[in-house]
Amino acid sequence: MSLPMTVPDPALPTRVRIHEVGARDGLQNEKTLVPTAVKAEFVRRLAAAGLSTVEATSFVHPKWVPQLADAEELFPLVRDLPVRLPVLVPNERGLDRALALGVREIAVFASATESFAKANLNRTVDEALALFAPTVTRAIEAGLKVRGYLSMCFGDPWEGAVPIEQVVRVTKALADMGCDELSLGDTIGVATPGHVQALLTALNEAGVPTSRIAVHFHDTYGQALSNTLAALRHGVTTVDASAGGLGGCPYAKSATGNLATEDLVWMLDGLGIETGIDLAALTATSAWMADHLGRPSPSRTVRALSHKE
Repeated sequence: MSLPMTVPDPALPTRVRIHEVGARDGLQNEKTLVPTAVKAEFVRRLAAAGLSTVEATSFVHPKWVPQLADAEELFPLVRDLPVRLPVLVPNERGLDRALALGVREIAVFASATESFAKANLNRTVDEALALFAPTVTRAIEAGLKVRGYLSMCFGDPWEGAVPIEQVVRVTKALADMGCDELSLGDTIGVATPGHVQALLTALNEAGVPTSRIAVHFHDTYGQALSNTLAALRHGVTTVDASAGGLGGCPYAKSATGNLATEDLVWMLDGLGIETGIDLAALTATSAWMADHLGRPSPSRTVRALSHKE
């Protein structure tokens, strides 16, 4: 396809790595259990479409996320794929389960706000950091790469605006703990480009290099691509996204949640930024998963390209 027309911007990176979260973050809110074989095929198709990093599953307690209770069954079905397959682990028990299956990369979750730490982990921010510090240490000692997710970096449903210095403090704590990569989450989708730029600048000034930062935007207010572009202008080269825009609000059928990988790839293709991703194959994968879930994909690009066929 000759569209989008490629018009590069010399102020932007030449290559971006997309950290695909559809198989984990995208599916975890689905009320209807997706069969393990379908999840495995989803991961395989994402890898075949050119995604070099596919977050595969989560080793949280099955009681908390029933959709991902099959982590032990799923991971062996995909672990030989020639791509990075990080998994989420909440604690040392989760790490033990992951290590037993030969996982090479993990991710841990922290909150920039007290309210979300309380709601999510029933702990303060600092208690939560102390809780998974031993997990990070053990993972590093075992030779694993560790990513640190930070939620509520741009706004919180209970507290409203989140001071930039507060986000910097927790991000620094994750970096000092040994996390290789720090993913800044706009969990409720309220960020705007100037806010993104200000936070990234503050992190650099605090000694956190842009090379260690990834961004994770939600499209609740239609700002995810604008915010991603602001991050790219700052030099960020790792962007989280979810195939087909999976991961919307579990109470709304096509609610806008995660930034759709296809929408991101369309923009990056137009900017001449390499991703290694075959957009047609990715779109077909998301349309296939949407059929399994019984509803249309919220991704505008998936809808536009699917209607053309």
